[in-house]
Amino acid sequence: MSAWKVLLTDGLEENGQAILRASAEVADKTGISADDLLQIVGEYDALIVRGRTKVTPAVFAAAKNLKVVGRAGVGVDNIDLKAAKEAGVTVVNSPLATSVSVAELTLGLMLSVMRDIPRADATMKAGKWLKKEFEGGELFKKTLGVIGFGRIGVAVADRAKAFDMEVLGYDPLIPADEIQKRGGIPVTFDELLAKSDVITMHIPLTAESRGMLNADAFAKMKDGVRIVCAARGGVIDEEALLQALESGKVAAAGLDVFVAEPPGLTPLVSHPRVICTPHIGAQTGEAQGRAAYDIATEVIAGLKGEPLRWKVA
Repeated sequence: MSAWKVLLTDGLEENGQAILRASAEVADKTGISADDLLQIVGEYDALIVRGRTKVTPAVFAAAKNLKVVGRAGVGVDNIDLKAAKEAGVTVVNSPLATSVSVAELTLGLMLSVMRDIPRADATMKAGKWLKKEFEGGELFKKTLGVIGFGRIGVAVADRAKAFDMEVLGYDPLIPADEIQKRGGIPVTFDELLAKSDVITMHIPLTAESRGMLNADAFAKMKDGVRIVCAARGGVIDEEALLQALESGKVAAAGLDVFVAEPPGLTPLVSHPRVICTPHIGAQTGEAQGRAAYDIATEVIAGLKGEPLRWKVA
């Protein structure tokens, strides 16, 4: 039996677990509480999480043998990177695995906010035929503003072009010429707000991006704009979005992520012109299989001291 011990706290597809078992002893403690995690994490050399488990400074302090933390997915906002660095623990993720799934959900939300598909389905299931109430709009020839022109933003842009949409791209970390190479029309943030019929966000949650779409931003948008977000809760000021929906500035919104998750039946969630999904952007069998393979191989490489593809910290 290998000297390495790997702890899973949020589950992992079998293909990933098989890779881990070939080199290490694996303990699957899916759903473990924060308190119980502190009691056992000191036994393990590696920890693999998804978005549920919070890897806090207290976890790193208790994890005396920990060498690698792996996030099966993209976002690492549930892992304290400063504490990881101070503890000498490597943090890795699997940023490529879920891009297609998130991009496809984004297009699904875009179509839904244009055509009010969920409500149309709900009325049919209630035995109603409200055809005249469902005059929507087309994506055809509309202007799509993509905030965040990384892998997922580009994947959304590529698919939007199948609808003959004009794609504007804004990303504070990517030069204008690179956005152009990736298929977008580079614009400033204010230009994107003013020109877009649909705005979709694909940025991580940082101190700079928190509340990026706030009351001031909504005021600069077209009347009747549609908003879609499958990035991270918090990049949109939810109270400002609710006010923009109430005023009619925003015609509809499609949200997969929320400041608090689960959010409960908030005024935003229950709003008739908001379509909500429970953070399912990455929840496809294909994406989860890729994420499991990628994070398992990356964590084992980290334990072996081999070169890493996706080192975050």
